[in-house]
Amino acid sequence: MKRSKPRIIESLLDTDLYKLTMLQAFYHAPEFRSVEAEWKFACRNRRGANLAELIPDLMLQLEQLCSLQFSDDELEYLAGFPFFSADFIEFLRIFRLDMRFVELRARGEDLDLRFRGPLLHVTLFEVYTLALISELNGLRHCGKLDFGPARQRLGEKIALLKQEGEQPGFCFADFGTRRRAARGWQLEVLETLQREVPEYLLGTSNLEFARQLGLMPIGTMAHEWFQSWQAVTRLSDAQKAALEGWVREYRGRLGIALTDCYSMDAFVRDFADPYFGKLYDGLRHDSGCPIAWGEKALVMYEQMEIDSRGKTLVFSDKLDFPRMIELYHHFHERIRVSFGIGTNLTNDTGCPPLDMVIKLVSADGRPVAKISDEPGKSMCEDRQYLNYLASVYGIVLPAE
Repeated sequence: MKRSKPRIIESLLDTDLYKLTMLQAFYHAPEFRSVEAEWKFACRNRRGANLAELIPDLMLQLEQLCSLQFSDDELEYLAGFPFFSADFIEFLRIFRLDMRFVELRARGEDLDLRFRGPLLHVTLFEVYTLALISELNGLRHCGKLDFGPARQRLGEKIALLKQEGEQPGFCFADFGTRRRAARGWQLEVLETLQREVPEYLLGTSNLEFARQLGLMPIGTMAHEWFQSWQAVTRLSDAQKAALEGWVREYRGRLGIALTDCYSMDAFVRDFADPYFGKLYDGLRHDSGCPIAWGEKALVMYEQMEIDSRGKTLVFSDKLDFPRMIELYHHFHERIRVSFGIGTNLTNDTGCPPLDMVIKLVSADGRPVAKISDEPGKSMCEDRQYLNYLASVYGIVLPAE
């Protein structure tokens, strides 16, 4: 008889908004109707933890995940947002994840985990699976997930915000679903922030908790949107095609552009047309020095003769509360700033969190990659392709 354990993921809404906004864009784009894709798991800081021990429980949780469907109430909630279309809602009505696309085995004490299948049917695995691995790892290797220390740390973060006094325009969103210590802890964090500092809490990337708590769901696009275009258009045009494809889908809505799939310098070259500058509301930082990045963005807007005070910079890389406050003071009088904080908010428990990702590594039978502004964040299985990508976008790679 198959073992039965409580589900960790109880709803397909328990994911980040940008997974669904990208899925809709893929669904409507003719370029991706028949594209097959492959995703790969990587953990940068296993610290001796035997992740292979998680495989039986992870397989069970993935099987339970694949039995879920969006409910009528959940679809009604999604349909209330003007950027989701009626035909996409109907696609979600019949959508289910499928274990046929999961490949999971041990590689020593690490996980050899991949998702292979039609892009439209494998892309949503990412956030659910990372959240599952994070919680299962905590249960197995961090005791029984005592959240007493985490509550104390959260209290200190809230106290720091209150000590700062009035900070006009300062706001942050929870981006912590994928590396949270536990589903219940993420919910408690949001309830606490909503009660203690509602003036600073902009919302959450998590659709389930946004719905449950009446918060604003936050998110636009991630690296997979930019990477996937490498497989369906000329490589030198891939970043511009991704930016144009997003405009084609959302017509100015969800207008925060991610800048680091090909480095900030390459992004600025492709984004320099005022057409993009005027249509997009702002930019999101996810690697490299945030101050240097923000200064480059300000110079770019100045050269496009666009008033930067009407644009927004969203910082989302390895943030903690002191860093958010520092960046706010550096930029807020010149441009709007907001923050998406993840691991330090939802997995600051005293047990070191896993620094892990699941990234797109191929599409349409071709390798794809990102070259971020931080060398350790780049991910590609084909060094020859990575070198070619770097040469096309004028990027100097670190030595192997």
